[in-house]
Amino acid sequence: MLAPLRIAMRVDAVVSWFLICLPLHLLHKLTPGPSPWPRRFLKGAATALRLDVRVEGVPAGPRTLLLPNHVSWLDIIVIGGATGCAFVSKDDLGSPLVHWLADQNATVYVKRSHVKGAKDQAIALAKALERDKPVAVFPEGTTSPGTHLLPFRSTLLEAANYAGKDVVLRPVVIDYGTAAPDIAWCQEPALRNARRVLGRKGKLAVTLRLLDPLDRSGDRKQLAAEARAAIAQGLGFTLDQPSPIGAAR
Repeated sequence: MLAPLRIAMRVDAVVSWFLICLPLHLLHKLTPGPSPWPRRFLKGAATALRLDVRVEGVPAGPRTLLLPNHVSWLDIIVIGGATGCAFVSKDDLGSPLVHWLADQNATVYVKRSHVKGAKDQAIALAKALERDKPVAVFPEGTTSPGTHLLPFRSTLLEAANYAGKDVVLRPVVIDYGTAAPDIAWCQEPALRNARRVLGRKGKLAVTLRLLDPLDRSGDRKQLAAEARAAIAQGLGFTLDQPSPIGAAR
């Protein structure tokens, strides 16, 4: 099968599944309790895109801050479908439609460039952690090449100091195996990357490893360093230095 045909079939499958999920989600919003449909949509999208997702580790419950590595836009489909988590995102998504879609999954918005508002960002995230679903933030701040981890930004981990003592921080490994460099979205136009990823032959195996919670006794930079070391170990990466986040915000 030619790549353009594979792309068209996969996009059509995702859009068709979205059109099924959307009205059911909107109807559910009229009733008490969180809607299960954003998570169901993401799980179905993973199937439509031929992602073979395997989950390892204790399931993530509410009041959990997930700290995954970041390789591809596929990460959101993988971890969102597997855990039902909300995500932390920059406040400017560039499109009202994209913003509205993100709202349906209780996205937490922050101003990444607003350094003086770091405390407000952490407090907003801490409040989100009091809701009924885990929250995921990508500490690298952007996608990596898939061959190594980028420095971890520690600013939002300050949320641990404002959250209740029962909130846990868990590193998460998103492992695409040897395919990671091929599907990584790093310094590449979005459309080109999407075409390349969607046009891949066969299934794409990905393992999601939910690691043990971090010891919250450390400060935010220590927590970021420990999360990065745990994820690097899970991916078989070697860190260049013990704590490469000395200047992390």
